Amino acid sequence: MTEPLVQVEDLTVHFPVKSNVLESLWRATQRQPAPIVHAVDGISFTVDRGEILGLVGESGCGKTTTGRAVIRLLKPTGGRIRFEGADITNLEERELRPLRPRMQIVFQDPHAALNPTMTIGQSIQDPLLIHRQASEVEAKDATLAAMEEVGLAPAPDLFDKYPADLSGGQKQRAVIARAMILRPSLIVADEPVAMLDMSIRAKILELMLDLRKKHGLSYILITHDLATAKFMCDRIAIMYLGRIVEVGPAEAIYRDPKHPYTRALIAAIPVPEPGRARVSTLPRGEVPDAVHPPAGCRFHPRCPAVLPTCGWEGRDFIEHLEQALLDPSRASPAAKALGPVERWSADGRSAWRDPLDLDATRANALAKEVLGAAPAALAGAVQEAKVEDDRLHIVFRVPDPLPAKDVDGRVVECLLY
Repeated sequence: MTEPLVQVEDLTVHFPVKSNVLESLWRATQRQPAPIVHAVDGISFTVDRGEILGLVGESGCGKTTTGRAVIRLLKPTGGRIRFEGADITNLEERELRPLRPRMQIVFQDPHAALNPTMTIGQSIQDPLLIHRQASEVEAKDATLAAMEEVGLAPAPDLFDKYPADLSGGQKQRAVIARAMILRPSLIVADEPVAMLDMSIRAKILELMLDLRKKHGLSYILITHDLATAKFMCDRIAIMYLGRIVEVGPAEAIYRDPKHPYTRALIAAIPVPEPGRARVSTLPRGEVPDAVHPPAGCRFHPRCPAVLPTCGWEGRDFIEHLEQALLDPSRASPAAKALGPVERWSADGRSAWRDPLDLDATRANALAKEVLGAAPAALAGAVQEAKVEDDRLHIVFRVPDPLPAKDVDGRVVECLLY
């Protein structure tokens, strides 16, 4: 069996949250760790030779960070990355240099990706000169050939033009030519048509497919556009808040999505049939904070099929109480008695209110009444409600393990299976 071109195992990329001096000193005195952004939080996937893998998800889910980490524009926090059989996870830039021509990136914004003070020809041929793969004469000949290949014609006329003289589509063709001139085996395409007019997007995508067929390229295509992913990709990995929740053949995922988040994404694709009734499955609420991601399944606070075992926490109870107090139709006497929200604190699976001017029997009755109006999964996840040291504690059960499972030919991270 042929070894994959790219193997990513348990990849983690975390970024520190910037804080001022006083905050840093306070954390040091309290012995609290500095907060971090969980941009990518333990994902695994492979890319075969000649394959197009799509990374699909909402903005901020970690797609771009994953792509940049795979080609080592970012250093991973943890995990392992293998490229063409070599472990590149912890290589220094000097050690990576021989591999750089084999892995390239096409950025989202072609206007920012080209140096405005360099001609198009200079920008495209520069990688050949930097990596000492050709003389200046040879580099110019190769550049003209690359420009013709990507549709920048007549190449001799455009060679001495500046980026400001080109349209958006021509600039992106120039960026693709610059990536292709080193004859890579892998290209990370980060939203390659997002900044382009609708009239030329299909032409750029068709160009990428032609180059793949001609040169045996592999792509990691980063996109939030499911239509683009369906047109381009052999396999699709659906990302949510730093995790891959479903990965499998593109045709199978579109035909029969398994993860509730994948279903929501596909249901949001517009249908060109006026008047056709659709069932709305859009997730409720906003994407959680990546600094403090939810326990268990990352999607569970917004999931329409959530279970009691998905990873409920104390802050989920406080959020439910806040929503009940803000909504006059739901603001029961019990919710008002347990409020205000500012009197509550949460840490992990526990939430507590301190001080509590109620006896234990009354406090437990109020907690039971508030939980009775909560979603069934949230109420069912409560392990116990108790009064200790004049505090009312709401404690949630430990979430079930969330292993990736093989479901009908794709890998899904969900407790429904």
